[in-house]
Amino acid sequence: MFEKGNRGNTLHGILLIALFSFAAFYIAEIPFVKRLSFSPLIVGIILGMLYANSLRNRLPETWVPGIKFCTKQVLRAGIVLYGFRLTLAQVFAVGLPAIIVDAVIVGGTLLLGVWLGRLLKIDRDTALLTSTGSAICGAAAVLGAEPVVRCEGHKTAIAVSTVVVFGTISMFLYPVMYRSGLLDGLNDMEVAIYTGSTLHEVAHVAGAGNAMDPTDALGIAGTATITKMIRVMMLAPVLVIMGIALSARRKDKAAGKAGKSKVAIPWFAFGFIGIICLNSLLQYLAGADTVKEIPLNGAIEYVDTFMLTMAMTALGTDTSIDKFKQAGAKPFLLAALIYAWLLGGGYLLARYLVPAIA
Repeated sequence: MFEKGNRGNTLHGILLIALFSFAAFYIAEIPFVKRLSFSPLIVGIILGMLYANSLRNRLPETWVPGIKFCTKQVLRAGIVLYGFRLTLAQVFAVGLPAIIVDAVIVGGTLLLGVWLGRLLKIDRDTALLTSTGSAICGAAAVLGAEPVVRCEGHKTAIAVSTVVVFGTISMFLYPVMYRSGLLDGLNDMEVAIYTGSTLHEVAHVAGAGNAMDPTDALGIAGTATITKMIRVMMLAPVLVIMGIALSARRKDKAAGKAGKSKVAIPWFAFGFIGIICLNSLLQYLAGADTVKEIPLNGAIEYVDTFMLTMAMTALGTDTSIDKFKQAGAKPFLLAALIYAWLLGGGYLLARYLVPAIA
């Protein structure tokens, strides 16, 4: 990729994606886009898709290795650095109820999504990515699962699109449900755990939590965000289990061929866990009350967001309208059914399981 003679073309591809990512950061700060809680990641994949359906065929194919570099190496580095947003103290702050509800939601969503994918006859990769994004942390989870699943870029983009659609709906729906009395069966802590354990993106949880409890006087906004962060922490073990399971399946399919099948363990997931532990130590040494107060945390988060935006943009460049047409409406139907489970199942867990544990 960076061999002599090809290095310049590879760098051109990386620079192209970087320029798109800078544009994504600028657009994400526009008031209208900000009100929708569209992060630079989401704006980046949209820009990449616009490029894929307009200028892609007019630019040199020799730039493609640089774009692929962003979808692989830059992506994995971004997932590892994502750990700087989390600390072990956040887990202890909310306690056992949030951990158990998150675990049930993550496990149940993944199993349900894979089963529904087979029922709807959706290809395994798309079903698994869509389920992972809905189960854990939206686009970041889809990006984390992409190197493990090893699928085409347009399938990743389709999965991200479903997360964006239903996550955005949730961000507006949950405050409406709260204000209209539909969540009166839950106390403040249960509302927070329900919100944090079922909404897709961290931004969606923050948006919905702040709409329900603008000053965090009831503890809804803060507890919901921490519950969501516990879900994010579950990304690493899920990726490891997924990598082992998929490797076993690939080994079965490759039976009879010479040589042994290599187990694809996502080592970057261990890096993610290691960074969380390091960040927890830094929080202790710095005497910081929150993640944001840890020295250099803001700068690292900015760099990490930019790297993930580059990865999303690069994936978007491989997603044309024709590929969406080829996928059809089934991935969105799958995401809708998973969303129904998150709404209904999450409510029942918050109402009956949380009081039993607390």
